[in-house]
Amino acid sequence: MSGTTLAGPHLVDASGLKTHFTSRRGLPPLRHTTVIRAVDGVDITIARGETLGLVGESGCGKSTLGRSLLRLVEPTAGSLTFDGIDVIGADDGSLRRLRRRMQMVFQDPYGSLDPRMTVEQAIGEPLRIHALASGAKRSSRVRELLGQVGLDPRVGERYPHEFSGGQRQRIGIARALAVEPEFIVCDEPVSALDVSIQAQVLNLLDRLRAELRLTFLFVAHDLSVVRHISHRVAVMYLGSVVEVASRDRLYAEPLHPYTRALLSAVPVPNPRMEKGRQRMILKGDVPSPARPPSGCRFHTRCPLAIERCSVEVPILEEKRPGHVAACHLVDRVPPASRPTVAAAP
Repeated sequence: MSGTTLAGPHLVDASGLKTHFTSRRGLPPLRHTTVIRAVDGVDITIARGETLGLVGESGCGKSTLGRSLLRLVEPTAGSLTFDGIDVIGADDGSLRRLRRRMQMVFQDPYGSLDPRMTVEQAIGEPLRIHALASGAKRSSRVRELLGQVGLDPRVGERYPHEFSGGQRQRIGIARALAVEPEFIVCDEPVSALDVSIQAQVLNLLDRLRAELRLTFLFVAHDLSVVRHISHRVAVMYLGSVVEVASRDRLYAEPLHPYTRALLSAVPVPNPRMEKGRQRMILKGDVPSPARPPSGCRFHTRCPLAIERCSVEVPILEEKRPGHVAACHLVDRVPPASRPTVAAAP
């Protein structure tokens, strides 16, 4: 039954979530079909009112996971609930109603806005689609949203090309807020912006979360940005989540070798600390999601891997209170020296 409500303590709850894409090359009878395992068995929860940071290398499946949670791309398998509602099983009508409660801020503030629409039209489009306001009421709501994101309410008649990158991203945020959502996926919302502008947008998002009681999935590859805004952090590698912990715990004591490698690569603005840090260098390239390695997917690049890692898939389980990781070696390898990561500007 579409729209069925289930019991659950989290706003977003995904279990065994998979999103695979099929690539076909050549002509029959020599056509070759390849399955791309972009998201491959992810278990993740997001509590109401929190910001969950999602980090990992480019191509690890972060953006696909974010879009899968909103069903902007169709999951292949697994379960997904939003506030107890079965998202995967929702029919068109139920999914349309859910769209009001789940929105997205896209990475590219240049490509995510229609250049032929004025700012008022772009922000007012969700209000029109969901029949929430029309005429003067819609214009008034647009001006209110512009002021809410720190823009002059009078700029509604201007076009996207007349704004800077940071201003366009604010317009994108205003558009996401138009339908008063509860959950917003932020897909690398500051990666295309100048460093001087990033902090302004991050502070805006954090203020809006507190004022409007929003819940965020914040996708990023910059670990200092994630540390600045997140309550918890999930680390993703080749389609799977390998570690989840509170922000402070993960940055102080990363358990998974991949997380340690990511943190050790972040520069520290202190020459003495930088000189004394122990770098963890990964070998080789990221494997293809079409042909992931057997066992632990990270074992081909892990400097600590043992034979067991190549044959047995590690389970994502609690290794410390509130700290889960998928690694056979957590209890066998002494903790790494604590990597220090600079906060976002």
